[in-house]
Amino acid sequence: MLPQARGEPQNSDSFQKLCCGCVRKLSARKAKKKKGVFWGIEVAETLRWHGWELGKEMIKHLILKNVHEKTQKLSYRCPSTRFFFTVFPQPITLSPGMSLTLPIVFRPTEKREYEDSICFKKAEGEFSVTLCATLPRPCLSFPAAVQLPICAVHNVTETTFLVRNIGDLVTVFAWEAPSPFYMIPDSGMLNPGADCIVKVVFQPKVAVVYDVAATCWFGGEEKQKRTIQLKALAKYPYLRVSVTEEEYEGTQPGKFRDVLCFGSVPVGTPVEKCVGIFNMSMVDAPFRIERAKDPLLRDPVFSCDVSHGVVPAKGKLDLCIRFQPQTVGKHSTDYFTIISAGCLLQTVLKVVGSCKGPLVSLHQYSVDFDWINLGESLMQTLKISNISDVPAYYQFDIDGRGSVFSLDRPCGVLEGTTTIALKVTFRPTHPISYHRRVVCLVHHQEPMYVDFFGTCHSDIAKPAILQARHLSWYRTNMVRGLTFYPPDILSVMLKDGKLQMDEKGALMLPPEIPQDKPPNKCFEANSMTEYFYDGISSDLALFPLHVSVSPREYDFGCCVPLHKVEPLSLCVTNHTKGKITVAWTPSHSSAFRVSPEICDIPPLKSSAFRVLFQPTELNSLYAAELEGFAFYKVLRQYSNIEEDATICPSWCLTVRLRAHTYEAEREHFIPQYILDVPKTFPPVAPNTDTYCSMLLLNTGTSLITFSVNQAACPSVLVKPCSGHIIPGGHQIFFLSTHPLNTVLQQHVLPLQLNSCPGYSKEIALQCCGESLLLLLEGDGNLYFKPVYIGTSSTRMYTIKNCTRLPMVFTWKIHQSDSKILSVSPTAGILQPYEAMAQAWTFTPDKETKYLLRAMVFVRRKSPDPVSPKSVHYALRIVGEGALGTIRAQKEHLDLGNVLVGDLQSCNVVLLNDGICSLKYILSVEQLITGPCDPEEVHSDPLALELEHSRGTIPARSKAFVRITVRPARRLHYTWSIKYAICTPTDPVSTKEEQQPLCCIVATGVYPTFCITDACSAGSASGIHKLYLWRLFSLDTLNDYLEQDPTPSELTYRVPTRHSTCLIPPVYTPLLLDFNFGAAPIGSEPTLVMLLLANKGVVPVEWAFLFPSDQKIDMEHWAEDAEFSPRELHQMRIQDNQLFSVSPKSGKLLPGQEASVQLSHRHDFIGTDHLPVLLKVSYGHEILLNFSGVTVEQDQRYIHFASTKHLFTPVAIGTSHPPTQIYELYNGGSMPVMFEVQLDNIVRIQEENFQHPVFVCLTPRGEIPPGTTGHIEWVFSPLEARMYLVDVPIHILGGESALITFQGVGYDPNTVGDTATSSEVLSPSVFPGSTKLTVLGQAATLSHHRICLGNIPDCTKVSRLVFINSISETKAVEFAWRISTYKDKRVLQIAPESGVVQPGESIPCFITLQPSGSASFYSTDLVCEVYIQDSLVQYKRDLQEWEREKERQAVEFTITEKDLGTKKKPKSPAGRSSDSTETENLPESLAVIRKYKTLPPIKNHPMPNLPAGHFQRRLLLDKEASQVWVKPEPPKPILLHLGVTARSYSIEDFFSNFTSEFPKYFLSCPFSTWPLESKFVDGSRARDRTDMDPKRLSLAAASKQELQIATDILTGVIRGLLDNTHFHDAVRRSLDEPIPYFSQFRCAESAKLQDRRQCSPVPSRVSASPDLYPEKDGERKEIRQKTSPNNDLLESWEIFHHEQLREQKEMMSRQPAFGNLVELVLENTLQNILIEASRGEVVLTARPRVIALPPSPSRRITNPATLPSRA
Repeated sequence: MLPQARGEPQNSDSFQKLCCGCVRKLSARKAKKKKGVFWGIEVAETLRWHGWELGKEMIKHLILKNVHEKTQKLSYRCPSTRFFFTVFPQPITLSPGMSLTLPIVFRPTEKREYEDSICFKKAEGEFSVTLCATLPRPCLSFPAAVQLPICAVHNVTETTFLVRNIGDLVTVFAWEAPSPFYMIPDSGMLNPGADCIVKVVFQPKVAVVYDVAATCWFGGEEKQKRTIQLKALAKYPYLRVSVTEEEYEGTQPGKFRDVLCFGSVPVGTPVEKCVGIFNMSMVDAPFRIERAKDPLLRDPVFSCDVSHGVVPAKGKLDLCIRFQPQTVGKHSTDYFTIISAGCLLQTVLKVVGSCKGPLVSLHQYSVDFDWINLGESLMQTLKISNISDVPAYYQFDIDGRGSVFSLDRPCGVLEGTTTIALKVTFRPTHPISYHRRVVCLVHHQEPMYVDFFGTCHSDIAKPAILQARHLSWYRTNMVRGLTFYPPDILSVMLKDGKLQMDEKGALMLPPEIPQDKPPNKCFEANSMTEYFYDGISSDLALFPLHVSVSPREYDFGCCVPLHKVEPLSLCVTNHTKGKITVAWTPSHSSAFRVSPEICDIPPLKSSAFRVLFQPTELNSLYAAELEGFAFYKVLRQYSNIEEDATICPSWCLTVRLRAHTYEAEREHFIPQYILDVPKTFPPVAPNTDTYCSMLLLNTGTSLITFSVNQAACPSVLVKPCSGHIIPGGHQIFFLSTHPLNTVLQQHVLPLQLNSCPGYSKEIALQCCGESLLLLLEGDGNLYFKPVYIGTSSTRMYTIKNCTRLPMVFTWKIHQSDSKILSVSPTAGILQPYEAMAQAWTFTPDKETKYLLRAMVFVRRKSPDPVSPKSVHYALRIVGEGALGTIRAQKEHLDLGNVLVGDLQSCNVVLLNDGICSLKYILSVEQLITGPCDPEEVHSDPLALELEHSRGTIPARSKAFVRITVRPARRLHYTWSIKYAICTPTDPVSTKEEQQPLCCIVATGVYPTFCITDACSAGSASGIHKLYLWRLFSLDTLNDYLEQDPTPSELTYRVPTRHSTCLIPPVYTPLLLDFNFGAAPIGSEPTLVMLLLANKGVVPVEWAFLFPSDQKIDMEHWAEDAEFSPRELHQMRIQDNQLFSVSPKSGKLLPGQEASVQLSHRHDFIGTDHLPVLLKVSYGHEILLNFSGVTVEQDQRYIHFASTKHLFTPVAIGTSHPPTQIYELYNGGSMPVMFEVQLDNIVRIQEENFQHPVFVCLTPRGEIPPGTTGHIEWVFSPLEARMYLVDVPIHILGGESALITFQGVGYDPNTVGDTATSSEVLSPSVFPGSTKLTVLGQAATLSHHRICLGNIPDCTKVSRLVFINSISETKAVEFAWRISTYKDKRVLQIAPESGVVQPGESIPCFITLQPSGSASFYSTDLVCEVYIQDSLVQYKRDLQEWEREKERQAVEFTITEKDLGTKKKPKSPAGRSSDSTETENLPESLAVIRKYKTLPPIKNHPMPNLPAGHFQRRLLLDKEASQVWVKPEPPKPILLHLGVTARSYSIEDFFSNFTSEFPKYFLSCPFSTWPLESKFVDGSRARDRTDMDPKRLSLAAASKQELQIATDILTGVIRGLLDNTHFHDAVRRSLDEPIPYFSQFRCAESAKLQDRRQCSPVPSRVSASPDLYPEKDGERKEIRQKTSPNNDLLESWEIFHHEQLREQKEMMSRQPAFGNLVELVLENTLQNILIEASRGEVVLTARPRVIALPPSPSRRITNPATLPSRA
């Protein structure tokens, strides 16, 4: 095992340390176990001595073990100190697995700590073992840091860690921990080796990250300390209360609901619903639940068992709320506040619910038994229904055992939504009319009344039959006070007219009162009021009693012995004015009996009856109800009734009796019952009656009697006060009280059961009146923030009903403040303890501060006339009106270039610096500029979308408006965003109110590129660039790329496989030809390099998609098995990769360029076509038709790019129409002879009056292989129209072609003078690209095209082109090649050849000198570039070949046999084989061939082979073994330079380009023509023009044409001679003053010119002295000073000077002198440009005041001739 470093152990982490740097002490046993391995030796790392004593030696053994596979050798050194020593060092040899024990002795001399080491040495390195002896000392071990769990603020988390005493002494420790950390225990004592668990408590107050240190002090006299790092994180809790979806219908997922609605709950039924407390934070969140302080009588209808708890982090806690309503029809509202620890966050849960009770109704409220005979009975049904789903306890307050009316089920439970039919039986006991109004008591509902009535007849007595109308009339008559009169009296009064009958048949008094007051009618009293205010149980009664009985209730008490029961005396009083009869209903089964049963009572008199109680059993309970009927005695016989309206029903008298026969020592029956009684009365207003019901159920098997001591609680009325309950039955009580004020009243009602004081139950009830108490938020103050004038600010303001009753509130605002202040809702109902948030709107109308007041009036929902109608509270509102503006943080935002159809978003920051919030509306105006139709783009939809056009910005804040632009056109967009402050009065702002906010501009762009350069190589290297651009339609492609793509092109925005067939569909309107030209089979592939440049502003992704790239990959079974010929053709091309594009796709950044190589392989003879889609992502897609032709080797083939050719338009009447060029490309390997058939041209000439419209100047010619030939044409139109001619071009030995030539003639007067100039480009140069280079190219041209523009004839134009060497190591040689003879005459290149060193540039001057006739020049200059090394090698090989050829020319071989012994030197190739052949011939032939010639030395002919380079190479190798091939020159790299220009005749150029004419130097006619033609009048020139066959000539005209021309010219001349205006114009032109520019020439020159041109005596010489008045003055003075003897001498001198001056003038006007000056200037400028290109002259340098010394690199022949720099 190899160590990691010398002297370092491999296991370097063997020590156990604490983070504080203190080494943890281990026991001796553990120290031995702590071992390390050092280069195969296992040994303890440390030896420790503990508990040592002075004067004693302690020995420990160090064990070394060889754990390596090989034997280990090592040595050691003794410890350096004298306190540790061992045996004398000696070499140690350890075999594998063997151990050695080395004793080490420790001998201390003083009490201190010792430390030393023993060092071991091996060949690999050294290692040591530490020896230490320690003293006993305190030392505690605990972790260096403790991480506590994350904790919520004001919560508590804790963790524990272990503290161990690793020292040798008993240690006392104490902790000091900073807040909010606490240590438990904070102090203690540890024995050696003992440990304890310390708890860290973390209770944060602030949400921060805690990283503090706690200090532990330990030790004896000298305290030591160690720290532990306490790390914790505190976060704020965040609790949300949400009602689950099951509990709250309509809750959307993710929405929080804080209102728990229980709905309508049956009275007394507990219902539980759960809400979720969600902890949105990452910490456990403790909470507690608080409720509003309960008022004195608040019903605890809502309850929650949970008062506090903890919600886990990111968790949920279900909280159960219980609702148990007690008061039917009451709406309950309560609020639970969930408060997190520390009161940091309060979440309010609103719980609402209502209480529903039974809804019991009777189907009929009277039961009519008509009449029956005495002793019979009749049964009727009475239906009772409960339309509520709450079960109802009902009870008819009638004892059927002792009544003539009985029900089969007088009490029971009516389930929800059920109807039962009760059987009512009528058993009369006396022949009288019966009527009893029975009350039906329902628990938790008001009582209901039903009328039972019937008539009993006997044989003797037949009373009048009581019917339902009699009851109605009775109630009306009772209201009118007429029922206290018997029927006979009423009949008399009716007869006497004292009474009348109303329209319903009831009686009424005569109308002695005013007519406008109708008589009293019967009204339906409240059933609860009727029940209590009957005049019996209460002192109040709705109507006075007609007959009363006393007592109504009586308790006989204990009736033991049974035969000594005292009877009860009943007193019945007649309160009417007629005699009545009282008949008691006998009950034979009852122990109670009334005597007498029938008795008459006079008017206003009383009568006594006796009630006898005759019990039959001891220890029993007795209870019964006695029933009696009182009626007018006159009603006993129907014959006594004269008027039916006077019939009065009987009155029912009831007496409740009870008694018991329990003996004194006997215990009464224990009652088994359930009492359902509320704790409080329903809330009412003060001084208002309140009612509640109470239910007592007898669950036992014996009768229960009850009695309520009404006197013990007189403030509460209870009805019934006494009675009995049969087993299984129940009794419904109604309680009533009348609270006078809002003071709480406690009522205790004693309820005694079974007549035993021991079975008494105290019923505690509370009651108090509810006042109108409304709580206003904020002590009645409402504050508004400053508001913009005219806008509104809304705040929510809460009012709360603090009572148990609903109240109606109404807000009233002063009329003057109604436009400024409003509230919604203005009125409403507040349920008990409900808080309602109302929306207050403040709309200031001026810039000021407002202090407003509003009043709220509250009243009860159904106000009682006794209680106050309403109470009002005042609200104080404070607000302020202000003004403000909005501004944008950036007023101008430029989004730059955005892809058309694409989206780009940004934020507009709106700032509000004012004190009020502003509510704004944004509007956008769009302006589209650029090359477009304004009316068309005006209707475009808005291309800018605002995320929100409305919003509000608070005061002193900002808002972000997200805008998204999506331009639809490639134009410049400008959006003006304006804003308007939105006011409620004017929500739609007008344009005048809108203020400018910001301006956003963007430019819609399409990803596009263009082809900036193209070059060819391979088989197409001979094609020049202009012709290549036409072959590939690159101008059309670039023009189309600049246009906007059509919608169909954007069907697939990115390259997509979308086609299911081999020929994909076409979505582009443009189809372009990419014509690769033609080449012989087996030749090099045609290579075309295109330079793609992204001149746009967005990245462009492009792709060339072959048909296979657009086809979806499909299964084989889905493919179509039959293919069309077109599909097969495309499949062959793609499978053989005849066309290829590299790379096929790419991405161009703005300004970036990339080259694409297109190739066509010539492997198959024929024409290849392949549709390739050029797809620009999110832009154009163009279908490119790749086409190329492959011909046979010996085939003569001309490649025609098109069958049509359009000449440049020519103006009609042009005297010198230009020569135009038609190009032909020889794509084969053989020279081609062509001939133009001129038959159709002659026909066109005959059709145009023998005018040669089309003239072919080169009707025949020869084109070398791989080059372009020219056919020169002259197009001379007669009319402004288009001319067409079909011209056959015959190829000698090849196929002919029919080309359509088109030419357009135009009228220059109509089109304009600049029409001709627009046909040719202006003078310019087109820089070449260094990126388009082929393999092996070592030089480039600085320009690939030069356009000289329009130039006059007989001038000379030059341009500078550089040949740049791009090779860093190789020099190149160049040579210019001019193709045609005509180009050689007009074009000059200097230098024509040369050498370019690596990295050097050579300037070349291209000079065009037109030949004297107007013409279009389009010349392809070819620069052949060779690598100099290869050219030198070729010349060397050629020289060797020529020397060998000369040697072989004089060398011959002697083939005689006798000379075979003499050895001749052999030729380099083929000589040995020839001699062998000679030897094998016969002798005769051998003599003839004795002197055989050498093998031929020849140029290697190109064999006519099929395609394939490998076969040709084999043939060449075979022939090379037989023939010494002449070295072939290296193949040059061809650099094409296109030169284009158009030359005009001088007259045409001057007329068309007058301003350009002075720029050219006209020297050619005078220098090139013969001397006899150089006349000033130009007659020779005209003759030459006339005789030129290229021009229009009268010599070939007929006599008729000559006569017409003569007549026309004669008429024109005569007209001019007779025209007086023409004469005047000529005179004015002769007499016009000297022009201003003539003053710049000297006077002598003017004089000489005038003398030579006009006459010997010039007419204008007199004007010349005026030009120089000062000189003439000086001459006069000189003449005056000179003596007369010198006049002759002076005149002779003057004449001599004038003669010399004239000679100079004549000389300067000679053409030779002008040519010389022009040549000198041209050479001077060329030298300057050459020096500038070499860096010898800096043309752009600033002029210097002090001339610098000449640079040594400059070649200056005569320094004195250099002008000094100013």
